[in-house]
Amino acid sequence: MPDRKPRVLATRLFPPAVEDRLRAGFDAMLNPADTPYDADRLIRAIDGCDGLMCAAGDPVNAEAIARFPDTLRIIATFSVGYEHVDVAAAARRGIVVTNTPDVLTDATADIAMLCLLGAARRAQEGIDMLRRRQWTGWTPTQLMGTHVTGKRLGVLGMGRIGQAVAERARAFRMTIHYSNRHRLPESAANGATFHADPQDMLPHCDFLSINCPLTPQTRKWLNAARIARLPDGAIVVNTARGPVVDDEALIAAVRSGKLASVGLDVFDGEPNLHPGYYELPNAFLLPHLGSATAETRNAMGFRALDNLEALLLRGETPPHQVQPA
Repeated sequence: MPDRKPRVLATRLFPPAVEDRLRAGFDAMLNPADTPYDADRLIRAIDGCDGLMCAAGDPVNAEAIARFPDTLRIIATFSVGYEHVDVAAAARRGIVVTNTPDVLTDATADIAMLCLLGAARRAQEGIDMLRRRQWTGWTPTQLMGTHVTGKRLGVLGMGRIGQAVAERARAFRMTIHYSNRHRLPESAANGATFHADPQDMLPHCDFLSINCPLTPQTRKWLNAARIARLPDGAIVVNTARGPVVDDEALIAAVRSGKLASVGLDVFDGEPNLHPGYYELPNAFLLPHLGSATAETRNAMGFRALDNLEALLLRGETPPHQVQPA
């Protein structure tokens, strides 16, 4: 054990059990108001810290990392995705970066199915009708949506979450197609059809679930040309990262009727999403709820703390270290 408790800056308000453990092991600098940090405030606050516990959206870019104090040894992000952290810049400073894989797979896959079903069955329009007290009763043609059972689902990114989405979709007797950087062994693919080129998968997608990480290669991947390859009336679901889709193209496709609807839990520039989404009455939209269960958020926090404790308290390699690309 070190002579003093290492100092750790927590950029957001984390679940109570997580903050209790953080205070127990570290000289914790908390953010009870949950006011997001901008770069300048982050630089001031992190002075003298040994560790940083951050979250998606925090400005942990190359410019900020270059100004971090020499005392900082680890950046533990409260997320699986780490595109908000410049891992290469951190490595150049000798700072370890860690994430929280595995623990949010099921919660995020559940939200993907909620988005799929909500978009298919025009749930947002139904909720709005009731809350505005405009429902006048059942009619034979009211809010007719898209049938889900037996349809084709394409999964872009067949990692842990993509596989969990496919597993849930099979309960609806959906036929699964997938595209991934590597073909899965049959034991993991479970009969799903592999497409080495994701563009070749698109014509087979009555539903497309986006579950890939955000990288330079996937940024705005779903553009107008690729949407055109989807069947007419297809539905797009995104629970990965907002910038994987081209907002202008996606909104235009729903307006034109090329797509029946979209189910989105993530957005480019969130919380300032493209205003065009508000004008799509049939879009099923959620405010980034993928991992938002008490059990999952606690598990994410505990995994981040496992990483912090390994390095700062025991001098060990963190169990979930991210390697520079």
